[in-house]
Formats: sequence, C-alpha cells, structure tokens
Amino acid sequence: MSSYDSLEAGGMPSFSSFDEKSVRLGFIRKVYAILFVQLAVTFGFVILFSYVDSIQQYCEANAWMWGLALGLQIATLIALACCGQLRRKHPHNIILLGVFTLAESFLLGTFAAHFRRESVVSAVAITALVVLAVSLFACQTKYDFTTCGGFLFVSLFVLIGFGFMTIFFHSNLLNILYGALGALLFTMFLAYDTQLLMGGRTVELSPEEYIFAALNLYIDIVQIFIYILALFGDS
Repeated sequence: MSSYDSLEAGGMPSFSSFDEKSVRLGFIRKVYAILFVQLAVTFGFVILFSYVDSIQQYCEANAWMWGLALGLQIATLIALACCGQLRRKHPHNIILLGVFTLAESFLLGTFAAHFRRESVVSAVAITALVVLAVSLFACQTKYDFTTCGGFLFVSLFVLIGFGFMTIFFHSNLLNILYGALGALLFTMFLAYDTQLLMGGRTVELSPEEYIFAALNLYIDIVQIFIYILALFGDS
C-alpha cells in the first residue's frame, strides 16, 4: 500500500489556504506530531515482538489475531483514503487513524519477529537516517517532486508485478533487486508526500488534510522499513 493517491484524493492545489505562514507551520507541526505518535507506537510493537518471545508465540498460536488486524487495516485505510469528509471529521478521523496504526503495528511486529534482533535494530536505524535525509532534501531542493505523481503511480504497479514474479521465480538476486527497488521507490514517495505537506509546489495538501498527510508519510516510512529489513535482514 502507498500514498500514490495523494494527488487524486487530497493533493489539489490550494495555495490560498496557506497565505499565512502561521497556518502552514501549524499544519506541519500537527502532521508531524501525529506521525511521531504513530511511529512510536509502531516501532514499539516491532521491538516488543522482536525481544519478547512469549508474545510472538502467543500470536502465532492465535492466527485469528492476524486476520483481524489485516481486516481492520484494509477497512480503515479505504475509509481514510476514499472518504474525504470522514477523514476531515473529528474525532472520527483520529479514531480511524488510531485503529489503522494499531493494526499496522501488529502486522509489522509479526513480520519483524521473523528476523534476527540485530537486523531489526539496524533496519530501524537505517530507516531513520533515510527518512531524515530524504525529508531534508525534499524541503531544500528546487526540484518539484509533486509533478511526478503519474510516474510514481506507474512505478508502483510495476513493482507490484515484479513482486508477484519473485513468488514464482525464487532467486536471491531477484529478491535483492526487488528490495532495493522497493526501498528506492518509497523514498521517492516520501519526498513527494513531504513536498505536498510543505506546500509551495505545483500541488499541495490543504490544511484540513492533516490526517491524510500523516497517513501518507507513515505508510511511506513503514514501507521503507519493510524493504530495508527484507534487503539487509537475516531471517
């Protein structure tokens, strides 16, 4: 899952909404505050599942929990991505985002538990560095990533097709290539969504879309972590 739908669902030009600098800064602070809580919860789950074997064993013995989390993840993501009025309505948007974050955190924790603890910690550190570097670059560069929405959309479907191919053709080289391409693509998504948030580009998000902006950035970061862990981690 990705944030390629930013342009269609909420990334419409709204320069007039950001006429005052304080409005823009307040919007950015709100988004990053929500994102920080999401990431703290998610990576807390990842560390917990990686270091507490009893939790991992309990979840493996109760497969219904995985199915429930997956169902909640899909349902809340569709609601937030497709229902513009719902994701702007407080407190419904916060509740939906909270449920999605908990479901995603549980699924990511079960995924990370299949890798060595050292690999998980290293992947978290690498992800943090990548996110920081890409975010700073996207804010400072003169290049407008918001014009690349179509390219990113097509690239995502190519990556999905490549992923299906790796299921039937088992090869370490293909897996490495797939992980590298996935990490690269979602760093580009992160730059794209960061510029949508910051404004001042061809396309930007309106101040009412703080939940959608946090959701986009969160998904980008989670996907970067998944591909980095799959690329460098020892399962």
